[in-house]
Amino acid sequence: MTLCPAIEPVLPEDSQHVLDDMAFDLTSSANALASQLSPVVRTSVGELVRSMNCYYSNLIEGHNTVPRDIERALAHEYASEPTRRNLQLEAVAHVQLQRKIDLGADPPDDPVSISYIRWLHREFCSLLPLELLWVENPDTGERLCISPGEIRTQSVKIGFHVPPSPDELVACLERFEEAYSGALSKVRRVIAVAASHHRLLWIHPFLDGNGRVARLMAHALLRRLNIGNSLWSVSRGLARHVSEYKSLLMAADNPRQNDYDGRGNLSERALFEFCVFFLRVCMDQVQFMQSLLDPGNLLRRIELFCRDEVEAGRLPKLAYQVLREAVLQGEVDRGHVPSLIGLRERAARNVTAALIAKGLLTSETPKGPLRLAFPTEAVERWFPALYPGTGPG
Repeated sequence: MTLCPAIEPVLPEDSQHVLDDMAFDLTSSANALASQLSPVVRTSVGELVRSMNCYYSNLIEGHNTVPRDIERALAHEYASEPTRRNLQLEAVAHVQLQRKIDLGADPPDDPVSISYIRWLHREFCSLLPLELLWVENPDTGERLCISPGEIRTQSVKIGFHVPPSPDELVACLERFEEAYSGALSKVRRVIAVAASHHRLLWIHPFLDGNGRVARLMAHALLRRLNIGNSLWSVSRGLARHVSEYKSLLMAADNPRQNDYDGRGNLSERALFEFCVFFLRVCMDQVQFMQSLLDPGNLLRRIELFCRDEVEAGRLPKLAYQVLREAVLQGEVDRGHVPSLIGLRERAARNVTAALIAKGLLTSETPKGPLRLAFPTEAVERWFPALYPGTGPG
């Protein structure tokens, strides 16, 4: 039963199987990416990618929080300047929420359900400082308070788009949940991740935070499909093509153009083009991370980094051998380090201590096994072009 015809069509027709093929290729590539690294290294990389995802998601919102500030915030080191501190708190809220999704600590509800969408908004907003929980009505200048997890009760206008009125929202969200949690094949569910991203933004259920919620919902959907994981981020691709992203979102807001543009209220052709863009961005990011995380390529960059650090006196000799073992095996038993690098126990401990002090290795306990860590200083060398908008990917 169609409860809200306003959001139709919920999925575009794909008579040439363009989207089907893209969804299939994305699934295959994402599975190949996940198999490149050991589970322990995947976990470590996941922490880095969550921080990166937060950086790019903030950038889409016009909030430029530099990677080092995010790193400091995650270590509970906050700036004294209020605006900068607020952006750091916003970053921590995003990272903590995505970590819950990645670790399966999110609700069991379908990510397209009203309950899950409200949970995303509530979890994110409840961690924000009060200064970020206000939005200004552009027509009246009135400041409106954002209630975490609460569906908006005011009418809004976003550029040229007028989202559904408050009394239409429940019906639209019920249709949204019905459409995207229905009996779809896996390929169609992958396409639905793209389509639902636009449709949620079109509905605009909250006064503010809809873009962030839509991206986190897409992340959760991809994880449930075993395609998304903590090794890649669609937000990076969207931010790097932000003009095209926003332009295609606006185009998909348009009503049906003619008799050849589907049979729903909104343009089917524009939704198709947005889905093509979204899936292409996903594929680009998977392939980009596949190249960065290839063990051979990664080890070459780490070796060059260690060589330079040793020459500068910032790392001891043989540091690379320990890091190499952490990459290949996932973790290194402390007791194995002396035989690994051919030094006596005390000298080997000094190498380990230097790597820990520099933030390149970490451990759950003082005597526990060592695994890779990714401080911003090393990320800039180990993962070139991961952050600012130059370079490939």
